[in-house]
Amino acid sequence: METRKVQVTGGSTYTVSLPKTWATDNDVSAGTTVEFYPEDDALLLTPQSEIERERGTLDVSSLEDERLVRAVMTMYVSGFDIISLEAGRITTAQRRAIRDATQNLVGVEVLEETTDKVVIQDLLDSSELSIVNAVTRMRLIATSMLEDALVSLIENDDDVARDVIERDDDVDRLWLVVSRIFRATLRSPRAAEELGVSREDCFDYHSSARQLERVADHAVKISKLALKLEEIPDDVAVALEELHDDAADILEKSMDALFAEETDEANRLAHDAIESVIDVDEHTRTIDDMLRELDPVQAQSLGLIVDSLSRSADYGGNIAENALQKAAPRP
Repeated sequence: METRKVQVTGGSTYTVSLPKTWATDNDVSAGTTVEFYPEDDALLLTPQSEIERERGTLDVSSLEDERLVRAVMTMYVSGFDIISLEAGRITTAQRRAIRDATQNLVGVEVLEETTDKVVIQDLLDSSELSIVNAVTRMRLIATSMLEDALVSLIENDDDVARDVIERDDDVDRLWLVVSRIFRATLRSPRAAEELGVSREDCFDYHSSARQLERVADHAVKISKLALKLEEIPDDVAVALEELHDDAADILEKSMDALFAEETDEANRLAHDAIESVIDVDEHTRTIDDMLRELDPVQAQSLGLIVDSLSRSADYGGNIAENALQKAAPRP
């Protein structure tokens, strides 16, 4: 850390010198324009940059299938707008993996293809993406998936179960969008300013989105188990419905708390959600006792479903914790 004394020039202008090492490393010299970003009692300074598309190159010679898909997604989340995937020769399998990756990313399309290179580009303007809207959509999809997963189990409806499984791709796409936006705010104060959301709030939204992505994963797990199970006893079905209602209520309260504009309202909803998690734990133990009377194979599958509903409630509690942090006074 270095310190500088603020001086007054011209009677009304405050000036401060910049560390020479920092200025040299960032190509700042006499006449360079810099940008200032106020954040409460702090002031961030960066060299002025032209708005350009971030380009990245990745050697995919040794990558294929899921490893290649993950590599493309990593480049996307890292903030690259144009990604050049290069190798001595791009194989058919690699092209297929790249297409699979682009289909799982919002706004990304193949821009150019040659024998040794595939270039993909993000066609969306990152500055226009709303992290709040993305998290809101995740909330709607994930909670509806959880509800439909239980419907598929109780009504023995395989079509609904398959639909839930397919919808998980939508949640995953949005999760990657949220991650990309969040990382952009960490790299540049301009990104946070363009979003109109502080970096601390972006962290809370990102953490909550992660919990919603996990809720969606458990909805998929329930649906896959529903495809294997036949009809379940009525008393167990009622108990599972009640457990789902409890978990859904926690998720709704926690998300309402996260988006609440009034601090008192956010705190009230968040505390209610967290305290309700204890009731879910007790409800879970009651259902576990009921399952002991069933066939062991059926009981095991239903036990996994109970666990998924209970974990979904826990994730709601985690979101409520984020909401409390977001509503807390800033130092």
